[in-house]
Amino acid sequence: MKIAVAQTNPLKGEILNNIEKHKILIREAVKKNVEIIIFPELSITGYEPELAQQLSIDYDDSLLNDFQIISNEHHIIIVVGMPTRKNNNIFISNIIFQPDKPRSIYSKRHLYPTEIGIFSKDNNSCQLEIAENKISLAICYDLSDPMHSHEAYLSHSNIYAASVLNSVGGIDQDLIKLSAIAKKYNMHVLMANFVGESGGYKCAGKSSVWNSNGNLIGQLDHENEGVLILNTHDNQVEKIYIH
Repeated sequence: MKIAVAQTNPLKGEILNNIEKHKILIREAVKKNVEIIIFPELSITGYEPELAQQLSIDYDDSLLNDFQIISNEHHIIIVVGMPTRKNNNIFISNIIFQPDKPRSIYSKRHLYPTEIGIFSKDNNSCQLEIAENKISLAICYDLSDPMHSHEAYLSHSNIYAASVLNSVGGIDQDLIKLSAIAKKYNMHVLMANFVGESGGYKCAGKSSVWNSNGNLIGQLDHENEGVLILNTHDNQVEKIYIH
């Protein structure tokens, strides 16, 4: 299986322009026969908590229909980040588009302290299945709770994929944490991060892939948008940059 993480430079609150940027990266993944591509936390809007109320949508909003069309046409699973609303609550969510299936959602379970009072936390989990692979999704501060990755292991996931906003000051700690998860649970681990600036943070990039021994086998740079592709059969990694 080929799985990709996308590294993007978000435009603050510019949903339609960010959707077009997503499409460019998805097209590159499709050329390489990628079966699933995962974007960073809140990738469609950028990480902008103060705008979450006005930018949030129902997870099945037609605004994102193009992703379902692309998923159906190219048989690729697409995971994008978006603030969603339900019953007057706002969530940090991954919206998941699978070929010829209804879209689904995974919402962040563990909130960073500055997110409390703006967002609500959910208690769901998400595993995606492709052939013999089972992929568990995480969103950024989910990594703060060791039980999150442990539950992925208990559900027999062999891949753990984190959508994050990671700053220059915080990236190293999470790289260590994700490597440890891969080694402890003998699973591939991937991380999708931003470059540029978002939410007042200077984003670190370095979207990464670890093998099931916890070894870093691929990483994008700290400044360019791109796609990092893992072939799980042979642990080969491809990098594609969009300049």
